[in-house]
Amino acid sequence: MNHSVKKNIIVVGDKVLILPDSDKERTEHGLYLPPTVREKEKIQSGYIMNVGPGYPVPNPNFIDQEPWSTTPKEPVKYIPLQAEEGDYAIFLRDHAIEIEYESKKYLIVPQSAILLLIRRDILEKIRE
Repeated sequence: MNHSVKKNIIVVGDKVLILPDSDKERTEHGLYLPPTVREKEKIQSGYIMNVGPGYPVPNPNFIDQEPWSTTPKEPVKYIPLQAEEGDYAIFLRDHAIEIEYESKKYLIVPQSAILLLIRRDILEKIRE
């Protein structure tokens, strides 16, 4: 796992940063897939590199507070995401936003677009 991605990119809210498995320009047998075929794929997979803090929980004290109030604000609290760094995710491709960072392509995906997570420690328990 690339630790510079973990340190340099801050993912917000319910989003996750995914390193796609591959662009799948070729099939397992070496056949070239044109872009029109690849665009029709509805799902994709990849490794989760970083996750956001989760869903913010409204603070009732902050809502009632006047904008000019000088009382200190409490830090925002979050409901954490199910997705964790290192998980393998299968997600809806239509919801992904592609970015490039340090010459690598990543996808930003909301947790709601993730269909399935495969966690290494669960796989290890199953194999035992």
